[in-house]
Amino acid sequence: MFTGIIEETGIIRKIRTGAHSSQLTVGAGTIMVDMKIGDSINTQGVCLTVTGFAKDEFTMDVMAETLNRTSFRQLRTGSKVNLERALQLSGRLGGHLVTGHIDGTGKVTGVRKEDIATRITVSADKNILKYIVDKGSVALDGTSLTVARTDEHSFDVYLIPHTQLITTLDAIRQGDQINIECDIIAKYLEKLTSAGDKRIDLNFLAEHGF
Repeated sequence: MFTGIIEETGIIRKIRTGAHSSQLTVGAGTIMVDMKIGDSINTQGVCLTVTGFAKDEFTMDVMAETLNRTSFRQLRTGSKVNLERALQLSGRLGGHLVTGHIDGTGKVTGVRKEDIATRITVSADKNILKYIVDKGSVALDGTSLTVARTDEHSFDVYLIPHTQLITTLDAIRQGDQINIECDIIAKYLEKLTSAGDKRIDLNFLAEHGF
């Protein structure tokens, strides 16, 4: 589990490609402290497992499902990636609950400077947009952001200068593909309220005294 508060950006140093998978070697600094084999690292929004590491780099395997569902096929040697270590229960939850399990990708359709902030517009499939709500949370490339506007085709978020400074979103451009993880609470609520023969709606609540 993660928070969407990026700790640093790493650099892709090597990509080893197989028939249906790949292995990434990422150069990093801050997150290398106390690193162990098997640690989970949120990499550009995707939860990956450390399979090896040296002084200033680590390796992770990427399976076919991840390649098919994310923007990872766009990564090249030298690409920057957002990095965050798994949440410690003793720490503060500064963003929101992020699993690192990508729901899909969106397309950046607008990048506009507004005073100190930058407004990003992202178009996405309706199966993703149904979980996006005004003033709700969404993780883009692993970064926890607040939704500023949404409609049936797209949604907007704002990047403050600090976010632009410490993440890869500073380099985002119109036409780019971006990893999207919706708020997991919304997905659980949908499952619970539509489970079984009875759907929990206003009539159901009235029948039970609510």
